[in-house]
Amino acid sequence: MDAEQWLAQYDKKLTEVAARAKEAGERLREVGATASSRRGEVRVRVGASGVLEDLTLAPSARTLESDELARLILETTRKARHAVSRQVAGISTECFGEGPALEVIKRHLPAGARPRGGADSDDDYFANPPEITR
Repeated sequence: MDAEQWLAQYDKKLTEVAARAKEAGERLREVGATASSRRGEVRVRVGASGVLEDLTLAPSARTLESDELARLILETTRKARHAVSRQVAGISTECFGEGPALEVIKRHLPAGARPRGGADSDDDYFANPPEITR
């Protein structure tokens, strides 16, 4: 392969990577997740970075003790952050594939929200129980 062919192939690869990065950026701007507590007292929305964007408390939340309400808010926020993490990892995998770039993205997902391979399950819960402090 001569230098001109090599340069043409390299330019093509750069163009493809730039197009995938643009697509990923557009899709990631739309990422977000909403989660609700089991009985609907708490509803949260988080953005792509895992930051809490909205918090809604149903009237039934007033009947809860403050520590129970705080626990529900944190638990519900974690559920939403896990959903966002799965979205971010999915988009990144589709656009860039498995490899070092995806590992870097996974390492920079919100703390406590890194995807653990699949839907939440009891096995996942007991293998990685939530931190409880009082």
